[in-house]
Amino acid sequence: MEMSSPRLACAACHREIDTAAKLCPYCGADPRTGEKLDTEEVLQREFKLRQLTPSENVLEYARQRQGVVVAFAIAAVVLALVGLHQYVTHRNETAVSSSNAVPLAEVTDIGPQQDAQPLTPMPELKFQYDGRPQAMRTFVVEPGAVTPPEVVAAQQAAAQQAVAQQAAAKTAAAQGHAATPQLPVKPQPHR
Repeated sequence: MEMSSPRLACAACHREIDTAAKLCPYCGADPRTGEKLDTEEVLQREFKLRQLTPSENVLEYARQRQGVVVAFAIAAVVLALVGLHQYVTHRNETAVSSSNAVPLAEVTDIGPQQDAQPLTPMPELKFQYDGRPQAMRTFVVEPGAVTPPEVVAAQQAAAQQAVAQQAAAKTAAAQGHAATPQLPVKPQPHR
């Protein structure tokens, strides 16, 4: 069996409402007298407002109007950035010369650049290797590498030997050239 709460008929609109109701939900009148009441007054009587401190008041205002607060914050940041830009620009204008700009061509050499020293090709290196020859044939030449002293001495000895052989070949050619008789050369007529 279902228990129903006691019901009461509103004096103003004659609809049935709960007996605990202080206002009629349909017409807003006092259900016992039928007299129309100011709902703000009833709300203030039933729900006491707490007094806010000034800081709480500001926070409550900001909570209610978040869009306005965000807009003011963005505007303040933009104004601060503009002010900082103006300050930096003004400070830099006093340090910069007021004379005309110098063309880049007068300051730098933009002509075609030749390397001061041509790169020498890597000499053929002969050595015995095992494994994958593709990986072993990759050489890395580091800048600032120094040739070992024994290799330098061997290169100098080979160069001196080559110079001596060339000198011997020249003297042999000169002696062979002197032994062959010279044929007279006929002058060619000018055209």
